[in-house]
Amino acid sequence: MERSKSKGLVTILILLAALAGFVFLGFKSLKSIRKNYLGLDLSGGASITYQAEGDPTDEEMDDTVYKLQQRVSNYSTEAQVSKELGSKRIRIDIPGISSDQADKILTELGQPGTLSFQDPSGNEIISGAMVKSAKDVSGKDSTTGASTYSVVLTFNDEGTKAFGDATTKLVQQRIAIIYDGKMISNPIVNEPITGGTCYIEGMQSAQEAKDLASSIRIGSLKVPLTEVQMSMVGAQLGQSAITTSYHAGLVGCIAVAVFMLIIYWLPGLAAALALALYAALTVCLVRAFHITLTLPGIAGIILSVGMAVDANVIIFTRIREEIGNGKTVRSAVKTGFHKALSAIIDGNVTTLIAAAVLNFMGTGTIKGFAQTLALGVVVSMFTAIFITRAWLNAFCNIGLDQEKLFGSIGERNTIDFVGKKKVFFGLAIAAIASGFIGMAVWGAKTGSPLNFGLDFKGGSSMTITFDKDVSLDEFDSNIKPVIYGVTNDNNIQAAKVQGTNQITVKTRELDDTEMANMKAALAASDYKVDTNNIQYDRISGVISSEMRKNAMLAVVISLILMLIYIAIRFSDIRFAVSAILCLCHDVLVLFACYVLFRWSVDSSFIACMLTLVGYSINDTIVVFDRIRENGNVHRDWTREELANRSVTETFSRSLFTSLTTFMTIFVLFLMGVASIRDFTLPLMVGTICGTYSSIAIATPLWYLMERHHDKKKAAVRVAEENKKEAERAAKKAAKSKTADSAKKSK
Repeated sequence: MERSKSKGLVTILILLAALAGFVFLGFKSLKSIRKNYLGLDLSGGASITYQAEGDPTDEEMDDTVYKLQQRVSNYSTEAQVSKELGSKRIRIDIPGISSDQADKILTELGQPGTLSFQDPSGNEIISGAMVKSAKDVSGKDSTTGASTYSVVLTFNDEGTKAFGDATTKLVQQRIAIIYDGKMISNPIVNEPITGGTCYIEGMQSAQEAKDLASSIRIGSLKVPLTEVQMSMVGAQLGQSAITTSYHAGLVGCIAVAVFMLIIYWLPGLAAALALALYAALTVCLVRAFHITLTLPGIAGIILSVGMAVDANVIIFTRIREEIGNGKTVRSAVKTGFHKALSAIIDGNVTTLIAAAVLNFMGTGTIKGFAQTLALGVVVSMFTAIFITRAWLNAFCNIGLDQEKLFGSIGERNTIDFVGKKKVFFGLAIAAIASGFIGMAVWGAKTGSPLNFGLDFKGGSSMTITFDKDVSLDEFDSNIKPVIYGVTNDNNIQAAKVQGTNQITVKTRELDDTEMANMKAALAASDYKVDTNNIQYDRISGVISSEMRKNAMLAVVISLILMLIYIAIRFSDIRFAVSAILCLCHDVLVLFACYVLFRWSVDSSFIACMLTLVGYSINDTIVVFDRIRENGNVHRDWTREELANRSVTETFSRSLFTSLTTFMTIFVLFLMGVASIRDFTLPLMVGTICGTYSSIAIATPLWYLMERHHDKKKAAVRVAEENKKEAERAAKKAAKSKTADSAKKSK
């Protein structure tokens, strides 16, 4: 006993020392993050404007924007590239870099992409400059009628000769197409190509052909870029937004810790200590991996905080159930962790699948969201499974193993969730339908079914010079209302131009009359503004069509991979289909809120949707895990009983997880500035929606699919029995006929 107590005390001292050490490192890392690893919305950076020389086409300009977006992502995943409409200018905003770094980046960004065609030995056959055009084409196979996808290239005179000579020698060998050191295609030469036109065939989709053609075009562009202007810009959200976000995060974590203590007593203390280590570790790793932190990145961390608490809630609920079944506290702790493990792993792995795909395929804020989410999920799993367990074992070893310190759960009254499925489905259909109806109404009324923000549709950019330094907080309080009075639109972004009294303001697109009204309104304000020297440009959205396509494709691929994973883990495709349909419900309901309440659809919209997907799938997996477990143990239960009891048993866990996640976001909503509140409001709605659907939508859907499957199996059994009975009757009739024939023959 004394040895066990000593072991417990040593473990507690080690855990406390580790916690203190990581908290210290966390504060140091936090300072570094605030200085070097915040995005444009939180810290500012460099704004570079280029002028394209010559007279490039719109396609060449779009390809150049796409190429630059790929290149600047090497410096920061949160960099933004946009066109100034009506001119041949491109603007690049890169967060978290100094003026010295900006000069270096200027030199590198201006270089066109290096594209070359190489033989199997790595020798260059032709350069990208010899490619005149690259287009994706679709057709039909003359034999099978199936769709075919290919890319057609045309070369200049020099390229035609060089390519013809090379392909004559390389028949039945491969030619690698290399862009910026990376092979993007490696086709086989079927015959000599001497006419100056080359077809690359064998692609699996139109999108693959389009991407290859775009990569070849951007690698072969000869659009020279000349720097027009480079300035250092301040944070778009202001210093108060950063400070209040940190304070809100701290208050939120404290509130969650207090909540866990009140609900779960001694295990709640273990969870609070593990949560503190989680927060410190996450900050340290954000710094170690040089992850640029923006609002979507914060969303990823918020989601992972909820999942960190969720894992503990699952474990503690299991422990209380085991104690309620008569086990000792020590035995309940061991069994509780074991039974909770599968739900924790499955829920987190499905979220990691989405994060991995989004990180691989996404750009900009989407990649930043994916990185912080993946990091948070891994750390939350580690702290919940290992650190919380270490604390509980240590507490038990020093003698704190009484049932009154842990609590217990006895038999619950089963709630008939399945019996109310018509009500649940009716509410879901009404909520989803309201979104589409709202789109039609707003589309007819305003010409735009959604309130697209500046990130999507672009707008106007004004650089306003004041007679004194004006902080962004002062701008938000006093000048932003003046601008809103002209635009009548909340989509207003502002950033200080460092070292000057200038502020760059982005609004929806303004016509000449509105611009004149804007100057008059600013002149009539309490601030002295040089209205004759306002720099005005029309700009495109920073979320390009390629980024939107990549985001949508990434989400679709994520859903498919999650579907496959769930189907394999649960050995039942109906679990997987129910979970995915539940996710579709959540996304469509939140989308309906964006439509009906005219919330701004911008980069945070994508982050909110992705946060909801990650949160909801985790919630659904926990419920399905209990259904799977109960189904294996209680084979005498009906489908309806299995569904209702499983949801009832996980109901408190779903409610508490939702409350802790909601609590963290709600504190941000209360303490944050306007832009933070605009961001957190959809997250709160998504949290409620995700919890509701996991209980009221996912499980009834699974029940209906299982009941339909059971009916089909029963019908098959009846058909087989009828067939066997018919065969027996036929045999009997044949035997009787044979006997009658034998009698007649006698």
